[in-house]
Amino acid sequence: MLGIVLAGGEGKRLMPLTADRAKPAVVFGGTYRLVDFVLSNLVNGDIMRNCVLTQYKSHSLDRHVTTTWRMSSLLGNYVTPVPAQQRLGPRWYLGSADAILQSLNLVHDEQPDFIAVFGADHVYRMDPRQMLKQHVESGAGVTVAGIRVPRKDASSFGIITPASDGTRIERFLEKPTDPPGLPGDPRHVFASMGNYIFTTKVLVDALLRDAEDEDSVHDMGGSILPQLTERGTAQVYDFTDNHVPGETARDHGYWRDVGTLDTYYDAHMDLVAEQPEFNLYNKRWPIYTHFGQLPPARFCSAGIASESIVGPGCVISGQVTGSVLSPGVVVEPGAVVQGSVLHDNVRIGRGAVVRNAILDKNVDVPPGATIGVNPERDAELYTVSQNGVIALGKGQQVL
Repeated sequence: MLGIVLAGGEGKRLMPLTADRAKPAVVFGGTYRLVDFVLSNLVNGDIMRNCVLTQYKSHSLDRHVTTTWRMSSLLGNYVTPVPAQQRLGPRWYLGSADAILQSLNLVHDEQPDFIAVFGADHVYRMDPRQMLKQHVESGAGVTVAGIRVPRKDASSFGIITPASDGTRIERFLEKPTDPPGLPGDPRHVFASMGNYIFTTKVLVDALLRDAEDEDSVHDMGGSILPQLTERGTAQVYDFTDNHVPGETARDHGYWRDVGTLDTYYDAHMDLVAEQPEFNLYNKRWPIYTHFGQLPPARFCSAGIASESIVGPGCVISGQVTGSVLSPGVVVEPGAVVQGSVLHDNVRIGRGAVVRNAILDKNVDVPPGATIGVNPERDAELYTVSQNGVIALGKGQQVL
């Protein structure tokens, strides 16, 4: 089994967080990077040889993968970033399918029986071995992990229409505006999670056929999946059938696509709810990362944090509620932080107020400044999401 992680997207909808880094390198949950979730799932599921395909603004991602994901070379295991190499000519990746086509040397080197092609920017836990078991038993050429989502959200996903047997994919539509609902559940559709398991020969043949199609967009969801669906060799794996050790009834089946500022923010609020929807503290299926050597968080005499995640190296002298603080955040006396996500080394000055905001690393909020208090002023100065979340980029000046 070879794991291929698609991590080359620009992540435009997460701007300004992706202004200086690839989306999979964006911090999540205080100490993690988004790529840590997929890699943890693969490694916990005994897929020990993994290639992370990168392209846009990949330095931060490359550095994190190489310094964090060090596997046993004695056993031949590895997690390695693979940049766009222009092996097929002077061009960058034309799409996710073209990215794998241009990296087929990885497949030829390993000669795997099966290939797991997973996305790099989702928050979830999943045991890929259970999906592989169904794939092998069914004899499918590709198995697609699917999850039920509201029909109104269908335009954000590849949508799967299952056949009458419930597993074979009858039709695959990439981000349709008005797809049919599920039988017996018309308000929901089956959305692709962007996780696929291929029989190797099927994937290689499909990529080569796609490369010859001049009208193709060379995308996994937009090109390869429809092609294999037409050939009758695509099947769906219901994510709700997947169980990982240590899960709870509340976080079973949790999966979030954090591709926008609002979904990214909402997923963080899931972590700090009174009863978190996603449990970061499951020791039986850990999410792995590395964040350097830092002292524990410190709370000064007036420092208070409630319903929050506070990373190492933080110094809290003000009030923090319903927020996620990455390592090294400083909240000075009299400052108030409410419902916010603060990345590494953010400083909130004395008496400042920050509400409903995402502040990227190294943002310095001056004493007495406010963010999230005056909506009209915030809209003039900063990025504001559709749902009113204020976002500041890396090191952005606060006025």
